[in-house]
Amino acid sequence: MSPLMQHLRASLVLGLPLIGSQIASNVISLTDTVMMGWYGVPELAAVALGGSYFHVVLILGMGFALAVVPMVAGAVTNDDVTQARRVTRMGLWIAVLFSLTALPLFWFSGAILQLAGQAEGLSALTQSYLRIAGLGLMPAVLMLVFRSHLSALERTRIMLWATLAGVVLNAGMNWVLIFGNLGAPELGVNGAAIASAGTHLMMCAVLAIYAARAPGLREYTLFARLWRPDWEAFGQVFRLGWPISATLLAESGLFMATMIMMGWIGELELAAHGIALQIVSIIFMLHVGLSQVATVRAGRAWGRRDVAGLRLAAAAVLLLSAIAVALAMILFLSLPETLIGLFLDPADPLRPQILAIGAGLLLVAAFFQLADAAQIMALGLLRGVHDTRVPMIYAFLSYWAVGVPCAWLFGFPLGLGGPGIWLGLVVGLAIAGVLMMLRFWRGAAALPGAGMTKGV
Repeated sequence: MSPLMQHLRASLVLGLPLIGSQIASNVISLTDTVMMGWYGVPELAAVALGGSYFHVVLILGMGFALAVVPMVAGAVTNDDVTQARRVTRMGLWIAVLFSLTALPLFWFSGAILQLAGQAEGLSALTQSYLRIAGLGLMPAVLMLVFRSHLSALERTRIMLWATLAGVVLNAGMNWVLIFGNLGAPELGVNGAAIASAGTHLMMCAVLAIYAARAPGLREYTLFARLWRPDWEAFGQVFRLGWPISATLLAESGLFMATMIMMGWIGELELAAHGIALQIVSIIFMLHVGLSQVATVRAGRAWGRRDVAGLRLAAAAVLLLSAIAVALAMILFLSLPETLIGLFLDPADPLRPQILAIGAGLLLVAAFFQLADAAQIMALGLLRGVHDTRVPMIYAFLSYWAVGVPCAWLFGFPLGLGGPGIWLGLVVGLAIAGVLMMLRFWRGAAALPGAGMTKGV
């Protein structure tokens, strides 16, 4: 078997459970949306707004968790169990400290949302949801640290099973607590919040127990003397992690800005935008999972200073991502109305208009996939070689100095409407992808190497 085929096989073995768990996580969010839609429109709006709010706060802590991946991957490659344990423990410390610091953002979320221009009634209902759902932030961020630790050790199947269990638990708790089934009180949005926090807690507990007790992992003794600070490792995780959080926030803000612009055009355009974005995000989970594979594989090659292996690992994950992009482009170009129609009531009188708008957006999304995949894969590779600060600058410049102005220019002065806004997204993401890919291939991947890969 050729070295590239070895890397492809290793990437698939590591990546399929990660991709599955990412898609399952998306299903949890989709379940919340569907069930609250059955309950009531105001409640659906509150949970949708609250979910977006929660996700933005979660992103701020996510970067510190993702920083654990390349650090642990590099440490275990050199058989340095102590360093792997140190950075994971301090990742857990940062997760706890961050979550405690962020609690006021949930408790006073109603006032914050009103300052952002949301209606008083919607803000109050959303605050009721967030005061409970916010209690799930700490287990959610801790879970991400455990995920990073296990990903770096290439123990990914447990993540898929834990997330699938989370899908079932979340759906069941929603059904019982939102609607008051099985004799439970009817709690509406508060029931959805309890289900969300409970699901995060369960998944965190499963991964924590596995990381501590699974065969081959007990030597890391993650919880032994966990209360003792290790400020050197704390600083290492923090310095690598905060630019990742800022980069994620810049990208999330880009999509939030385009959603606001679509709302300026009209409700139908905003509805079509939401449906098209949901379809694109499901496909995008493939690239998110592969990006995590890229971080692990690059981190391991970087840890052993195997530049030839780093290039092969990068080529393998990029090839897999390119295949996924090609399949998605064929799907979006050939069946746009069919895909949009899956989310619409056949009897809805507005269905033809939303279908037409959404189909136009998916045609742009065919090229959007290529740009978005390029930037997320490049980010994964750069994280693997501990390069996070310059990519953060690239992200802010590409998304906010180029992407947002182009979205406004194409959408409004040039009169292209919704497709024009999405074209602006494509431009911003494409520039980020090109800059980050060039940085990787002209930087870490261009360093003098051993000339031969040392194995997979």
